[in-house]
Amino acid sequence: MNKIRTLLITFLLMGVVLTAGCVDEQSSSETVSDTDAIIVGVSIVPQQEFVEKIAGDNVEVVVMVPPGASPHSYEPTPSQLTALSKAKMYAMVGSGITVEDTMMNKLTDLNSNMLIVDCSEGIILHEMEAHDHEDESHDAEDEHMNESAFINSSEGHDHEAEDEEHEHEAEDEEHDHTSLDPHIWTSPDNVEVMVENIYEGLVEIDPENQETYLANKNAYLAELAELDDQIQTTLEGKEGSSFMVYHPAWGYFANHYGLNQVAVEIEGKEPSVKDMQAVIDLANEKGIKVIFVQSGFSTVSAEAIASEIDGEVVEIDPLAKDYIDNLAKVAEAFEKGLA
Repeated sequence: MNKIRTLLITFLLMGVVLTAGCVDEQSSSETVSDTDAIIVGVSIVPQQEFVEKIAGDNVEVVVMVPPGASPHSYEPTPSQLTALSKAKMYAMVGSGITVEDTMMNKLTDLNSNMLIVDCSEGIILHEMEAHDHEDESHDAEDEHMNESAFINSSEGHDHEAEDEEHEHEAEDEEHDHTSLDPHIWTSPDNVEVMVENIYEGLVEIDPENQETYLANKNAYLAELAELDDQIQTTLEGKEGSSFMVYHPAWGYFANHYGLNQVAVEIEGKEPSVKDMQAVIDLANEKGIKVIFVQSGFSTVSAEAIASEIDGEVVEIDPLAKDYIDNLAKVAEAFEKGLA
């Protein structure tokens, strides 16, 4: 345990040196031009591709969370808010990402005529964490550690659980997104639903171009279907395998392709020394040798864990704009890191 603490402190000091001069990257779509294009706002970079694939040059997209920033902590700049005040439509992810929870009321107050499209409509949201019940004979402390041992198989609620929830409507009304996984865009089947919702919104604000939007939407859906087939081929025979990530952004991907996501973080919180030991033990048990981290973010704790399991840290990006090419590359990286 002391060795892990020493390693963590060492990597933290390295991280301070490496990141001391870093600043947030500004998005090229933070402001709008003087063209007559319809302005459409979105929350994250992948959505920019979804909108542009359907609408082409008919719209200008403003992205709230620029490249290199986190949708769980980012605060929009004044120039972004000014641009969004001119938007005719805003496509929110809708699954409970923090920036939307904190900003959507402000945006609608700023621009009450803006059409709000919920991209998550029609998608079943999954719980962020699933509990590991392999060792139920352990004492209460061990059970607690297993329950937070970072396995996220991202299976949806079963029917019995849903029926029980429906019997407690009052509790449902108080339920928020804190226990749900907001990263719906990491699975192409969910993106197909998101694209349909965006298409319907675009037709509502610009009905004159419906035929163009319909043709473009269908073409992009075909690309997504081809991507899905490609990933299925890449991961063929790997069902039930596990991959380790620092931030639990890939639960929907894991669920769709029959994999298990093992996450270091829980609800965005940095692991304690005790948590890190639990992760190390779990990685050794499963034979995991790769820890995937999000591009552009600190790898301090991940490097410390990797050193203990004789593994490596690999960067992947759940927020890249080139969605199809990026997800294909992520699938190839996961295939090499599965255990």
